[in-house]
Amino acid sequence: MSTKENPTNMLSQPLILPCGAVLNNRIVKSAMSDSLADGQGNPTNAQARLYEKWAEGGVGLSIIGEVQVDPKFPERPGNLVLSEKSNLQELQSLTTRAKVNGAHIWAQLGHAGGLSYLPISRPKGPSALKIDNFECEGMSEDEVTQLPSIYSQAAMLAKEAGFTGVQIHAGHGLLLSQFLSPLFNHRQDKYGGDIRSRCKIIIDIIDKVRNVVGENFPIGIKINCTDQLEGGLTQQDALSVMSILDKTSIDLIEVSGGSYFPGAKSSSDSLTKGPYFIDFAKKAKKLTNIPIVITGGFKTREEALTSLYSNAGDMIGIARALVLDPKLANNWLNNAGNDPKFPRFSTTPEGGITAWYTMRLSAIGNDNESGYSLDLAAAIQTYENRDEARCIQWLAKFQ
Repeated sequence: MSTKENPTNMLSQPLILPCGAVLNNRIVKSAMSDSLADGQGNPTNAQARLYEKWAEGGVGLSIIGEVQVDPKFPERPGNLVLSEKSNLQELQSLTTRAKVNGAHIWAQLGHAGGLSYLPISRPKGPSALKIDNFECEGMSEDEVTQLPSIYSQAAMLAKEAGFTGVQIHAGHGLLLSQFLSPLFNHRQDKYGGDIRSRCKIIIDIIDKVRNVVGENFPIGIKINCTDQLEGGLTQQDALSVMSILDKTSIDLIEVSGGSYFPGAKSSSDSLTKGPYFIDFAKKAKKLTNIPIVITGGFKTREEALTSLYSNAGDMIGIARALVLDPKLANNWLNNAGNDPKFPRFSTTPEGGITAWYTMRLSAIGNDNESGYSLDLAAAIQTYENRDEARCIQWLAKFQ
């Protein structure tokens, strides 16, 4: 059914999750590595202001990306950390501001594993691996069995800090995604082999997290439908994961794809027109009753509504479009349209587009988005210089 044939704005409809929590509308600010923590795992005023703006702008749910469960394996030195060294008062200030207008704010529980940030980590994945310039150690069985407790402790801290839910990050080539991928996971024990065994640690984590946060606290998960890597996760295995997740207490499944593996094609840099993962989401909907978020490539209100009307998913995950316009959700909810205008770049150096959007997040958090004018080269340099300075602070606190 087209949007013109249906006068109801499905984007504005609330969604009741299996745990009973209610999301005010169907727009999710999908997780991004905003890199706005202070270099010691704590939130900053700019980070709190960023999520406050998205809440003011109308999103039903914002997810803070790459909130680390173990500071030994961060994605970047600008990540938030949930550990015994966390500043609970500052976290509570962030979540309070991010919940205005009844918006939900979830922490994406992350662990970079084999892709941990080298200057402040010794990367460890499911298996020891060396591919071209990439190399990581393998985790022992004892280290793997400790993961559910590590994740559950972080989830409990998230709840104490005022987050209204958590999302377990099992996508984009980071640790739990590595367990799912036969390219990364060569284990011969109970955590390797067929897809059910490769999925075991994720199920164990879900069960442990649910046990500590209780039955009414939302738990989501982000998974890949494809790694976009030769020898990586296949769509058939990803669909099997959906069937496995259907038997868990998960409340919301976000479907995405791609990997940060060095040299891998980035789904968010794809030239494909329109949303990326609609076909997979439609297949997944037949395998589970858990609500599904489709993320990736949404640029217009029409695309979002069409996806909901066609029952491809239950919510729409938006990232870069909300960086271009933090008030975008209200525009789409109020039938105003006003789709964002995406920038065009004459050159696209590796990592440049990601750096450009990340630095724009900083400008929004500092109420300076109207003055943001970095080109890609300048964005990369600023981004890298900031992380280099933070590495010193990270090591001083966590090592």
